[in-house]
Amino acid sequence: MTAETIDARGLKCPLPVLRMEKRLAALSPGSMLTVLATDAMARIDIPLYCRQHGHDCTSTIEGDVLRFDIVTGGA
Repeated sequence: MTAETIDARGLKCPLPVLRMEKRLAALSPGSMLTVLATDAMARIDIPLYCRQHGHDCTSTIEGDVLRFDIVTGGA
């Protein structure tokens, strides 16, 4: 399965989280989503959102780009 990608580079808080939230709502449990962001607040906001909503999230940093790989949770 290929991960869908949201390119939120250059967007300021809360736009990366809002775009991610909208897309996650449309995905089935177990789906994969990658979010790319440059806003420093995304480092806190995206993993927090995922924890609160039962999604697995891993993050890496390449240069000034934050990459979040998310696997949707849910029943």
